[in-house]
Amino acid sequence: MNVSKFTKYSHLADQALSQGTISAEDKLRILDDPDIELLPLLWAAYEVRFHYFKNNVRIHIIDNVQSGLCSEDCAYCAQSKNATHEDAAYPMKSEELILKEAEQAYKAGAFRHCMVFSGRDVGKNRIHKICEVVKKIKALYSMEICVSAGMLTPEEARLLVEAGVNRYNHNLNTSQRAYPKICTTHQYVRRVETIHRARSAGLDICSGVIIGMEESSKDILDMTSELAEVKADSVPVNFFMPIPGHRIKNPRKLTPGYCLKVLCLFRLAMPKTELRVAGGREMHLRSLQSFALYPANSLFANGYLTTGGDSVEATKKLIDDLGFDIERIDY
Repeated sequence: MNVSKFTKYSHLADQALSQGTISAEDKLRILDDPDIELLPLLWAAYEVRFHYFKNNVRIHIIDNVQSGLCSEDCAYCAQSKNATHEDAAYPMKSEELILKEAEQAYKAGAFRHCMVFSGRDVGKNRIHKICEVVKKIKALYSMEICVSAGMLTPEEARLLVEAGVNRYNHNLNTSQRAYPKICTTHQYVRRVETIHRARSAGLDICSGVIIGMEESSKDILDMTSELAEVKADSVPVNFFMPIPGHRIKNPRKLTPGYCLKVLCLFRLAMPKTELRVAGGREMHLRSLQSFALYPANSLFANGYLTTGGDSVEATKKLIDDLGFDIERIDY
């Protein structure tokens, strides 16, 4: 490929580094212009990624601590109250099992261990159990802890900080405009409120999206702006997996090239943010998975909430084959 084709995209990297984002016109062009060339676009995104994160990659491992039994009707989720597939529903795991799985994550090389509890709210019955087990994990292992447990009160957020939780996950999932299409049991504004409460208490914010749920390109542009507005420290980009139990009527057909363009868009729109290629990377990126690490600087290993994924060993090999470095925490 002619080198000039790469320099033609250099203004995107320059703009992201100097202004902290790119123009709405360029965002839309990345998604919709059929003449966009993927390799030069990836290189522009990589320039920004390298500036802030070098070639480091953070491995995240999820523990689905409590699954299903949820009161909400989120259409994308196999754990929602209206899902037709509840085989994976179970109450909170025992403390012994939670600690064992945290140990496994640490030994596997996790930078961050993500503990997910299904349900609408953290709740009085769970908050103290969560805090106690987090304290024990933090005393044993030098890795960060992210908790995802629904909507928070200010007091619950404070307790999580005191227990040693580093980050709280609460995904926006889609744009504010598109949100009523995927959930009717709570409003988008409630998610934003929880994010602000977590931030005010001193927690870092992980908030991500799901691409492929009938959203428009304009919706995706709005997602980047809305995530920037809530100052998300970490953005996991999920690609919709039509697993049993979902109720999305017309999922978008996702190609590896389109998924990579989306990741480049998020990197250029949010240059300083930890960007994670999340659920669906194995299904939708297929043989191009390694290219995702040119814009993204983190990924999940060992699967997701209700679906499997590449093993830790396969994930480490993916990173190593690319010549990138696995990032660990040294306390």
